[in-house]
Amino acid sequence: MDNRRRNNYSRERKPENRINERIRVPEIRLVGDDVEPGIYKTSEALKITEGLGIDLVEVVPNANPPVCHAIDYNKFLYQKKKREKVVEKKNRENRVKLKEIKFTPNTDDNDVNHKLKKAIEFLSEGDKVKATVQFKGRMITHKEHGTKLLLKFAQSLEEHGVPESLPKMEGRRMIMVIKPKKGKG
Repeated sequence: MDNRRRNNYSRERKPENRINERIRVPEIRLVGDDVEPGIYKTSEALKITEGLGIDLVEVVPNANPPVCHAIDYNKFLYQKKKREKVVEKKNRENRVKLKEIKFTPNTDDNDVNHKLKKAIEFLSEGDKVKATVQFKGRMITHKEHGTKLLLKFAQSLEEHGVPESLPKMEGRRMIMVIKPKKGKG
């Protein structure tokens, strides 16, 4: 058991990009802030970066010749992580959320009006609204009440959103999804 633990900790993490002596191609395209961009022999590029006290990092290994950046490796990793965070944040912001509003077939008008205000708020923020009518017990025999309720709800939201489809049954629930109108949110 001790050998496994020792081996596990002693394993060195391999860098994501090849750096310095791990670059084994005869020539590279060198880019960076403090160096003259161009095609260099790998040994010559290594001497240049060593003289500046920075690393030679392979950024595009599949190019012909491979592109290497003259930069401190830790700084390179920091900038890469920062770029990934920005991209992830943009993706998160662009994702459309689906907000659900639930009813029963005999939901009171006041409750429907309150849920209508919430749906308008969701649609104005750019989110889709999933309106669900939950049938309990023998209520399932009167599906027309649920259909009427959902169509009336969609008609009330006409200015703010457009139904994606007509109400449809899924088990004991009737569902309709309303998407925001273009230009809203």
